[in-house]
Amino acid sequence: MAVPAPNALKADPEYRAAVIDLLGVLAYGELTAFERIAADGAMSPTIDDKIALAALASGKYAHFTRLGDRLREMGVRVEDAMEPFKRPLDEFHAYTAPSDWLEGMVKAYVGDGIGADFYLEVSNYVDTQTQAIVQAVCGDASASAFIVDRVRGAIQDDPRCAGRLALWGRRLVGEALSQAQRVAADRDALSTLLVGGVDRPGADLAEIGRMLARMTENHTRRMSSLGLAA
Repeated sequence: MAVPAPNALKADPEYRAAVIDLLGVLAYGELTAFERIAADGAMSPTIDDKIALAALASGKYAHFTRLGDRLREMGVRVEDAMEPFKRPLDEFHAYTAPSDWLEGMVKAYVGDGIGADFYLEVSNYVDTQTQAIVQAVCGDASASAFIVDRVRGAIQDDPRCAGRLALWGRRLVGEALSQAQRVAADRDALSTLLVGGVDRPGADLAEIGRMLARMTENHTRRMSSLGLAA
């Protein structure tokens, strides 16, 4: 798949604005993920869990730092790049506030996972330098084994919680997709990464359909790995 050349950031103002939006929404997402996972650590049932979540939160902050460094290289304040996404992401997290530690773990794995899938798909349409950063941030699966182990263990101890957590996972994916649609609708520059421009490739309707199918398959796989029905 053809991607924009690195000089597109200088030659194409619309593309530059889109990349700033992409890095900005990811930076705010990683910053809030750091905050949420650190808060989940306070509810952890064991010291081992607290330590594991502290490591995960630290990784999220490292992602945020890397994204901020790239924005500064482009001459953009990370605070300015994140500002357009503060309200929609804060609203999403308010709508999907977990009621207990297990729901927090499912949200970190399933809810954040569907968002990462979307931005990984978008990364197919950016220059290689931007793509490398997005893939490093969104492709980090360091949380997977820990969360899968804890959720499956909880279901084994109390099978009744599986139904509740499955419903929670379905709600998360619905809210996450709605939130992504709202962000894309509000930020024209960001949506152009998918549809393309005069000198940039984009996704046609068939490819968008395949993209949604891949995201659905990934969600189903995550839910199954947790021992939950999608």
